[in-house]
Amino acid sequence: MAGVVNPKMPTMKTQLNLAPTQLYNIIEESPFHIRSIGRSGEDKLTNNFFQRDDHFLIIVVINGKGSYCINNQKGVIANNHLLFIKPGELNSLQLAGTPEGFLLSFSQKFLDTANRDAGSIYGNLLQLCAHSRGTGLGNEQLADLTCISTIMLKEYCNTELYKDELIKQYFKIIMLNLSRLLEVPEKIYRQTRHEELLNNFNALLEKNFRAQKMVADYAGALAVTPNYLNEVIKKTTGNSAGHHIRQRIALEAKRQALCTNFCMKNIAYDLGFYDMAHFSKFFKNTTGMSFSDFKCKDRVLQPVA
Repeated sequence: MAGVVNPKMPTMKTQLNLAPTQLYNIIEESPFHIRSIGRSGEDKLTNNFFQRDDHFLIIVVINGKGSYCINNQKGVIANNHLLFIKPGELNSLQLAGTPEGFLLSFSQKFLDTANRDAGSIYGNLLQLCAHSRGTGLGNEQLADLTCISTIMLKEYCNTELYKDELIKQYFKIIMLNLSRLLEVPEKIYRQTRHEELLNNFNALLEKNFRAQKMVADYAGALAVTPNYLNEVIKKTTGNSAGHHIRQRIALEAKRQALCTNFCMKNIAYDLGFYDMAHFSKFFKNTTGMSFSDFKCKDRVLQPVA
């Protein structure tokens, strides 16, 4: 793993004055980042927070209330709350008053290195994201998680020898504790051949959905035929590989429509569409409404009072 770095960041007060598109560049370039929420007067999440496209998020709210929008689905945050968010899913996150907690942000690259000695981490994380999007914690569970996070944050902020290795070990402890308290099996995640193909397809899709839009592109990279890939993905998920490709592209288009000031032309170009009519038709066929109608529809959560 590349060294975990901790470049000096502007305070959250400075961040809140920036446009949403600029916020992506402020969140750490490193594969792992941990920060406290509300531990000082200038460290508050009191406005929209936007996720890096390639990072998972684990958000621990010790005290505070607020709301979130993930994949255009709204939810409420309260004290002792835990959120799991996969890359590119977060539309908005708002916490009112003076909240307190922790935020962990990490890439697939970090997971790959942390997972070498603990095969359950990646499988457990996917299950947590899928089945425990937002969940409450008991006082004892929260105390344990807060203790580990505090130690991990201290290690993240120092420059001592073996810093990266210790951070990976603390991360494993956090994941195992979360798996235990949320009753995710601790045994190593054993994949069937179909599950392995699905996970490899999903990983490729996350990396390449902007440039590769055909099932054949992914089938070739996975050394299977397009028909076989479609058959396995449909049997495993209920939908074909082509459906997942279209939905992933549409999800990113909707996220950018909600969270940026980009016009349709900018979004289409970013997603590899050079014909506006083609993108417009694709968006309507995939989402059930025109881009302009979706853009105008008030789907982003309003600030919490």
